[in-house]
Amino acid sequence: MDNIDLIFKALSDPIRLDILKKLYSAESVCVCKLVDIFNISQSKLSYHLKLLLSANLINKYAEGKWNFYSVNKDTLSKVLTYEIIQKLFI
Repeated sequence: MDNIDLIFKALSDPIRLDILKKLYSAESVCVCKLVDIFNISQSKLSYHLKLLLSANLINKYAEGKWNFYSVNKDTLSKVLTYEIIQKLFI
């Protein structure tokens, strides 16, 4: 886990935590829905998603012209305890 600094930087922002919470409760979410949910600009959302991706906390796949995101639960479980995951995401 060489990117531990990136992981904790990504987890330190309330918006990124909210994004993770939303993604944790869904199988995958289209970026178009995330823009509506968080009521922030596309560029700001892209910045937050980029940080989460670089920390390997989320996964991305393309379907047509849309990108879909999901939580990388393997990485989360390596960094956070079960109790913390339960408190934050469930």
